[in-house]
Amino acid sequence: MITIKDLIVSYNKKDKVIDCLNIAFAHNTIHGIVGMNGAGKTSLLNAIYGLIKVQSGEIKCDDLKINKKKISFLATENFYYSNITGNEYLSLFKNMQFETNKWNELFMLQLDKIIDSYSTGMKKKLALFGILKQDKSIMILDEPFNELDIETCRIIRSILLRLKERKKTIIITSHIIETLTNLCDYIHYLEKGKFKYSRDKSEFKEFEHDIFNSIENKNKKLISELIE
Repeated sequence: MITIKDLIVSYNKKDKVIDCLNIAFAHNTIHGIVGMNGAGKTSLLNAIYGLIKVQSGEIKCDDLKINKKKISFLATENFYYSNITGNEYLSLFKNMQFETNKWNELFMLQLDKIIDSYSTGMKKKLALFGILKQDKSIMILDEPFNELDIETCRIIRSILLRLKERKKTIIITSHIIETLTNLCDYIHYLEKGKFKYSRDKSEFKEFEHDIFNSIENKNKKLISELIE
C-alpha cells in the first residue's frame, strides 16, 4: 500500500498547494484523482515520484520510503531530446522481453522517424509506449488521455485494465471525471490541496452526480446575471 501522511507542499512557503493531505492507495488497483485546474493533482504526483521537495509529511510504500526505481512516471508534458527517432527513445528503456514491433501494432507510430516531426498526440503515445516498456510495479500517469484520439483512449483503457490484472498499481489524474469512471476502482476528488471525497465503484454514479450538481449550483446565479 502507498500511504501519504500529513503531506504539505508549498512553492513559496505561504500558499500550500498540498495542504496536510492523507490518503492510502491499495496495491493492484487503479486509482483516479480528479479535480479542477489548480487543485494540486500534478503537484501531488510530482511529490510521490520525488520531483519536488515537500515541506513536511511522509510518503511510503509498504511502510518503507518509496523507491523511485519501482515507479514509472508519465508527466503532463513530455520532454524528448532533439533529433532522435522513436526507436532511439524507446531504446533508452532496457527490457529484453518487450516486443516493440508487436506493441506498435496498437500504437501505429512511425518509430524510424524523428520525434520532432510527430504530432502532439503521437508524442503522447510514444511517452505511454515508454512507460509500458519500463514495466514497473507502480505506474503514475498525469493526464494520460489528453491529446489522444478516441480509438487510442479506448486502447489505453484496455491496456491499463489488463495491467491491473497483472498486479500493477496505477494512479491516474484527470480533470474530466468521465474518463475515470469506467476505468478506476477508486476515485478521489482533490480540492485546494486536500481530498474532499474518496469513492469506490459502487458509488461512482452518485459521486459524479454530486460533483456536477455542486459545480452547477455554484455558478448558476452568476451565469444567470451575465446572460439575462
